[in-house]
Amino acid sequence: MRPVSPELISPRSPRVAAARRLGKRNFRGKERLFLAEGPQAVREAAGYGDTLAELFATVEAAERYADIIGAAREAGVRVHLAAEQVIEDISTTVTPQGLVGVCRFVDTPFDEILAARPRLVAVLAHVRDPGNAGTVLRCADAAGAEAVVLTDASVDLYNPKAVRASVGSLFHLPVAVGVPVERAVAGLRDAGVRVLAADGAGEHDLDAELDAGTMGGPTAWVFGNEAWGLPEETRGLADAVLRVPIHGKAESLNLATAAAVCLYASARAQRAAGGCRSVTNA
Repeated sequence: MRPVSPELISPRSPRVAAARRLGKRNFRGKERLFLAEGPQAVREAAGYGDTLAELFATVEAAERYADIIGAAREAGVRVHLAAEQVIEDISTTVTPQGLVGVCRFVDTPFDEILAARPRLVAVLAHVRDPGNAGTVLRCADAAGAEAVVLTDASVDLYNPKAVRASVGSLFHLPVAVGVPVERAVAGLRDAGVRVLAADGAGEHDLDAELDAGTMGGPTAWVFGNEAWGLPEETRGLADAVLRVPIHGKAESLNLATAAAVCLYASARAQRAAGGCRSVTNA
């Protein structure tokens, strides 16, 4: 059966205006709400407790993603069938996919993360690009990390671009926000976690560290700014500063790629009995 006609046809509707404002950080912080766009993000939000507060969908999207609409309604979420113009007005993407969810904040207090005694953590210090932040969060999720920490010098976790780049991983693992880097490092170390800083100028090589068998314990990786890496004072907080070896002629690795290499190196070492040898030297 074809869904009824759109109930929201004007971008001037108060419901639409309230959702549109969440594209701005100050409104997100005030309302403690953010936007999740596209079927993957909305599906994950719908399955994460009571996170999904409201859902806007075009008639076509409601037909195509009937499972998502059904799950949202079953969870008591109000679903608005909206004209395409309305979705375009709310969305922050150039080509909206017809679904926009309004979600409640999902960040976890840092103390709760420490109490869980995590074995693998990604700390984003001075990461300013929302796409990179979301991608590193996705990498951490894929590598089996148990938490991500965004320092107070990093981008807003709920920036629409960061949410999209996480491709739903935002809803999969605990994320703490606004933590001073000094507190993050001190807290993790007190929780028995070794803190490693990833930096192209690191005095130690990731491969050598793997070969030495020293990476099998609880580990937190600190990742820095996309352009200038980690400040000296932040590097000085870590137990060691490691560089990802460049075996070819590339000048460097981008932040998300380096983060994926480091996180997977730790994940492999933690899963291997007696440590792990590097792929390049195996």
